[in-house]
Amino acid sequence: MKIISKFIWLLVFIAFLGFALKNDKIVTLEYFWGYQQSAPLVILLLCFFVAGAVFCLLAMAPMVFRHRRDISRHKKTIAEIEKERQLEQAAANQAPMPDAIPNVIRNS
Repeated sequence: MKIISKFIWLLVFIAFLGFALKNDKIVTLEYFWGYQQSAPLVILLLCFFVAGAVFCLLAMAPMVFRHRRDISRHKKTIAEIEKERQLEQAAANQAPMPDAIPNVIRNS
């Protein structure tokens, strides 16, 4: 399975490399207020891809932290339940204590 996975990654890399080599022309990106930037198309696409990935990670961060907080809370609850279960099991395995028997003096 690792060989197939690496082969697929190699094919994807070759496809992107071919795309980059075919699109090496300089393009001009025009922003607001007359600002312009000229760079190869592939470089601009890569920059915008990376920026999109960073924004996605930032958007996911609150959800990830919430899930981590929930997991730690659940782990604490599980630990408490396990501790209670062990105490109950230890109490069940312990021999019962006899009730107090009054001292009866017998005359022999």
